[in-house]
Amino acid sequence: MKRGYQVALAAMLAFVCVPAVAAPGIDLDAFVKKDTFVDIKLSPTGEYYAATVPLEDQMGLAIIRVADAQMSTALRLGKNTHFADFDWVSDERVVLSVAEKFGMMDAPQLTGELYALDADGSDKQLLIGQRVAGAGTGTRIQTQRADRVAAFLIDPLLEDPRYSLVSTERFALDPFTRAERLDIYTGRRVVAAVAPIRNARFTTDNTGVVRFAHGAGHDIVNKLYYRAGDGAEWVLLNDESASGHAEWPVGFSADNRTAYLTVEQASGPGRIVAYDIASGERTTVLADETGDPAVILHAPGTQVPVGALFLDGKPRTAFFDPQSADARLYRSLEAAFDGHAVYITSSTSDGRKVLLQTWSDRNPGDFYIYDTVDKKAAHVVARRQWFDPAQMAERRPVSLQARDGLELQGFVTLPAGSNGRNLPMVVLPHGGPFGIFDTWQFDTESQMLASAGYAVLQVNFRGSGSRGRAFEHAGAREWGGRMQDDVTDATRWAIAQGIADAGRICIYGSSYGGYAALMGAAREPALYRCAAGNVGVYDLPTMHTHGDIQQRGSGTTYLREWIGERDALGAVSPTRMADRIRIPVFLAAGGKDERAPIEHTRMMERALASAGVPVETAYFPTEGHGYYDDANRREYYTRLLAFLGRHLGGKATAAN
Repeated sequence: MKRGYQVALAAMLAFVCVPAVAAPGIDLDAFVKKDTFVDIKLSPTGEYYAATVPLEDQMGLAIIRVADAQMSTALRLGKNTHFADFDWVSDERVVLSVAEKFGMMDAPQLTGELYALDADGSDKQLLIGQRVAGAGTGTRIQTQRADRVAAFLIDPLLEDPRYSLVSTERFALDPFTRAERLDIYTGRRVVAAVAPIRNARFTTDNTGVVRFAHGAGHDIVNKLYYRAGDGAEWVLLNDESASGHAEWPVGFSADNRTAYLTVEQASGPGRIVAYDIASGERTTVLADETGDPAVILHAPGTQVPVGALFLDGKPRTAFFDPQSADARLYRSLEAAFDGHAVYITSSTSDGRKVLLQTWSDRNPGDFYIYDTVDKKAAHVVARRQWFDPAQMAERRPVSLQARDGLELQGFVTLPAGSNGRNLPMVVLPHGGPFGIFDTWQFDTESQMLASAGYAVLQVNFRGSGSRGRAFEHAGAREWGGRMQDDVTDATRWAIAQGIADAGRICIYGSSYGGYAALMGAAREPALYRCAAGNVGVYDLPTMHTHGDIQQRGSGTTYLREWIGERDALGAVSPTRMADRIRIPVFLAAGGKDERAPIEHTRMMERALASAGVPVETAYFPTEGHGYYDDANRREYYTRLLAFLGRHLGGKATAAN
């Protein structure tokens, strides 16, 4: 199966990186360098596939002919310009959303622009954005206009070779959104619908008509609206403040008589419900005892939902009709790729050929083109061909009980070749924190830490996603409280299980995870040997006055309802608890970070130094909320691994 299309991507103007050379210590380059590609999608006819490919100073697009595995065209828009996403909008045409590096910022930012080209490289056109050039002053007919809007594809309208449906919104805080028909050759736009609520997303039926809008305004109360068709009035279908739960649409049946909604429950995971358009009757078609439906599965060649992928624990699929042809297709693929998760990412319009993504805890991922008639799969490309899955660390799903009896789930990553007993351990709480969750996949940081000899513990503490509304809302206003207790309880569980050496445990995280690392050090000074925080928020009252969250009305509501009133947050801020910390600390931050401004880290550094706590720092002036530049990432992880090595005894990088 693993023969076929690798040669084409290897020839993409030298797009593909050379595998890293093995060296003593940790081969950090293998973990730092970017994937071979970011995304890959099959064209509606199956004649081509397109892939976005990271380059040194930009993102490229390559379009490959499937028949001979030769490149049809490659596109670069210039230094510092990237493609955030792309879609086939006809048999021959691709539309891409553009991002760009601005000024001193290393990470590309969305510009809101849409760019298009044909599969043979012809008819390249900037369709939407402030840099669009009009037809000039000599004519009143302006098919395109420079416009300060952000545009995103809603529906490619594959049955219409001329138009696609996009959403547009002004560059404003908490904007209202419009759905517009876009001429994919001229950029001309015609309004199709205006959302009745801020921050809205639209859902179309199978004829491309906008039927649903869902979003939330300044009050962050989710509302779902429905309309019968073009020109019809919006009708409120669900108001979270009245029903006590959120709902959002995931698609329509083939005859458009039934809409499928994901509906939160008062307790337990969300469900997928069939909503009869004519009668209003609701019927549950998919429910799981432990996990939310994370990714919707569609019948090949359509946008008709048929099932869902669940990501709590090891990935698994379930279907509205377990005996359907779609269910049988997935079951046969899962059997063929035993030990791997399987997901159909795109397909031809007739459904005959599908593009498969497979992955596991040890394998970053492979893509295959599978012929559903001939029952044959051809390997297209591996995400990171320089990793040998057989040499990577195992990632075990685990479950435990918090001190109040709440069931928690998480993962332990064990160094390859270890017996999984009495290991130095890194506790790695995720960022977010709300709605975010760790999954069973190739986790780059965990694999890097495991290669240094550490067990890695990740727990989906209350407030995390994938476990239902009640579980997520249980984390509200629990920064430094029960969410922190969950991390502590998981650490003690790992000691009790014999996985971790109680005298060799460090806690490390980024963003909220950085906060949790420093709070862990303050609240449990005897549990951890060291702590590391990256791009963290450490002074919670400051979140109400600085950063990008509090700049919008919905952000102010979020801070108040989910984190807490400003006056009450000093008591759970690591900056105000530095005198309780007794272990060495490593801090890192980006100078252009708007989510967790660098001043949080500087305040934490000053507080630790004043309290006599050993503290090391690494500042990256041009980076934001995370490190985009390869050299900066390499320096950051070199410093982090050296810090952990001094206190836990693990390996440093090959350069050290």
